[in-house]
Amino acid sequence: MIGSIIIVFREVLEAALIIAIVFGASRGIAQRTYWIGGGIVAGVLGAGVIALFAGAISNAIEGTGQELFNAGVLLTAVLMLAWHNAWMAVRGRALASELRQIGQDVKVGVRPLAALGIVVALAVLREGAESVLFLYSLATSGAGWPSTLLGAFIGLSAGVVLGWVVYRGLLVIPLKHFFDAVSWMVLLLASGLAATAAGFLYQAGVVPTLGRQIWDTSNILAQDSWLGMMLHILVGYTDRPMGIQIVFYLVTLGSILALVHGINLFTHKKQNASLS
Repeated sequence: MIGSIIIVFREVLEAALIIAIVFGASRGIAQRTYWIGGGIVAGVLGAGVIALFAGAISNAIEGTGQELFNAGVLLTAVLMLAWHNAWMAVRGRALASELRQIGQDVKVGVRPLAALGIVVALAVLREGAESVLFLYSLATSGAGWPSTLLGAFIGLSAGVVLGWVVYRGLLVIPLKHFFDAVSWMVLLLASGLAATAAGFLYQAGVVPTLGRQIWDTSNILAQDSWLGMMLHILVGYTDRPMGIQIVFYLVTLGSILALVHGINLFTHKKQNASLS
């Protein structure tokens, strides 16, 4: 049962933290609950389909299928998060101003919500799929279904509660700084997901290591510790990273920053032109 608690808690916590950041990033946007809730439902349904065929899938992905699937899901989420940050560069300041003025939901386009809904769906699908396959392996290897499912329920509950605590913590940030803070969180989250995707691509034999272990901080902060796990999810912390993971992290970080800077520069020039 301990094994299933740890596995499900870790997977649910990762999805819950992503959902908490997404809810924070969409603060003040009308109908965000429907889009994000729809993403959660879609992810759960996808994980449910995987649960129905867990045995066949477990046998089919003994090679590199699981690694390629995980990398594809993560990189798609990175693109969606980059899209959201680009949208926030245009809309974030105006949205914060309107929220201060009217104190209620602001009616805006659905495109950023669609992107965030996809991020949530992918997060729930990936973590749910991994949980299902891990639990199937545990239950069929001798642990038994009753204790495995009980442990899964405990892990699920603990992960959801901790995700909710993180979201409530985000709401403490003053509104004038909120969107900047969340944009940086989304940026670091996307960069960390890209680095994790690089690890899966290496396992699948798609990319080289560019150095198997660039540094080792496991004696200072182990990645499998509670704090290390939180930092890994939120900012992509790895105690023994490969070179390719650092490259993916920095390229993603620099690309999104350059995109946002370019949009801000274009918007500023456009505003100046309209005033002149």
